[in-house]
Amino acid sequence: MQKVVYKDLGRMEYQAAWDYQESLLQENVRIKTEARQRAAEFVAEEDGGTVGRPGLVQTGSADGRPGVGAETTHYLLFVEHPPVYTLGKSGHMENVLIGAGQMEERGVQFFRSNRGGDITFHGPGQLVGYPILDLERFYTDIGRYLRNLEEVGIRVLADYGIAGGRSSGETGVWIGPDEKGKARKICAIGVRCSRWVTMHGFAFNVSTDLTYFGDIIPCGIADKEATSLEKELGRRVDLEEVKESWKKHFEEVFEAELV
Repeated sequence: MQKVVYKDLGRMEYQAAWDYQESLLQENVRIKTEARQRAAEFVAEEDGGTVGRPGLVQTGSADGRPGVGAETTHYLLFVEHPPVYTLGKSGHMENVLIGAGQMEERGVQFFRSNRGGDITFHGPGQLVGYPILDLERFYTDIGRYLRNLEEVGIRVLADYGIAGGRSSGETGVWIGPDEKGKARKICAIGVRCSRWVTMHGFAFNVSTDLTYFGDIIPCGIADKEATSLEKELGRRVDLEEVKESWKKHFEEVFEAELV
């Protein structure tokens, strides 16, 4: 069972959180690169008929390769952002329906992100999660990783008596995905992966001001609206309660322990 360091960053500007994620990812990439170099030196010594020096190779990874990922650290970061639109690297500006001046009037920022996906919104009342995971210690399958993030969101909805699901070909968590004209998205997912280390993640609408989604075509999908947990339930929902639900189901789905 992998141990994952949990950190609640509270309210934080998008750029600051992005920089923090990047620093954690790059540190893990550095560790993995050095571990591979040590492993290569060990193999070279074996081929030369000598015995590897003590301590040269670290504990093996989940896939059995010596030294790969042995010292990396997994993280799960929770954060709330001030109002911000983020456009993924495969996104299209035509899905942004307002200009810079209107954004300034509304007090909302805009960033081009290096995650996957199109345009989305982050803001108060939304649980944003950034898992920084070394997938070589879980499984090397991005599709499985995305489906697992969706599964966590689906289980959280089930805690509130809501049937969540997936929409074919559209990453994220949906309510009524197969109901024509009624499908609505409650959780957006977009990630980046470098050397099998992930960053970015999910955005789950709890009490989010959904009017912000009216100024974009969320995730580039024009015929499906955004929703929130509070809108679906018709009552106030405590964000801290939702965090606990996410943590519990994250541990279940990823077979991990938050520390």
